[in-house]
Amino acid sequence: MTGEMRALCLAHGLLLGLLLGSPLIGPGLSPALLSALFLLGGFHLRLADRRRAPRGAPSWISHIRMAPLRLTRWAALATVALIAGDADQMGAILSAALAGELLIYPFSTHALCKLPRSAIGALLVAAVPALAHVQAGVVAHALAFSTGILACLFWLRGPDGEPRALGLSTAGLGAALLLPLLLPATLPYAWPAGLVCATLALAHLSTLRRRPMPWRMDGDARLWVRRPLWLRRPGLS
Repeated sequence: MTGEMRALCLAHGLLLGLLLGSPLIGPGLSPALLSALFLLGGFHLRLADRRRAPRGAPSWISHIRMAPLRLTRWAALATVALIAGDADQMGAILSAALAGELLIYPFSTHALCKLPRSAIGALLVAAVPALAHVQAGVVAHALAFSTGILACLFWLRGPDGEPRALGLSTAGLGAALLLPLLLPATLPYAWPAGLVCATLALAHLSTLRRRPMPWRMDGDARLWVRRPLWLRRPGLS
């Protein structure tokens, strides 16, 4: 499944590259950009490890053993914070990454495995104002990571490649971009809502498939293969 998420993986790579180059542009790291990377990190982790059964104690860190090189993203973020001269931010990134990998994700696998999509959607809606009120530090990064896990679960249990779901996500993103222009006071709530909607829209866009064709006996092979004469009968054409 991860290989099919081209649009979302491209956006994740662009944001990571932007953050890696940010010390050359400005002295500080953008909290919104860090939150976006933590959200996408949680989304991709839940996408890669799609088992719904709760884990036991020996396999609590099975998602780390599954792909240990994935942890280099957190090390890269901490290195960028160190290069930018922000030791507090580096500590917050490492602490939130450890909390997300060792506590939040394994616990969420146990707690959310049996919840319906409506309950996960309600938790996702509740996470948006929480992200608006906590915008920096360990808690903000951990909350963004948790929101990414919820967004991935919400997407996994929804329609796969449905244009209507893509349209709703895109409309939500457009509303999140337009609303701060009309009501500037809604900006703290608009950016996390827009981030979640953009993530869901890219996920739906990555898995849009062509319209399914009805099954045929010849499998469309008659366009390429010449049939023997004894098969050329009206009932088999």
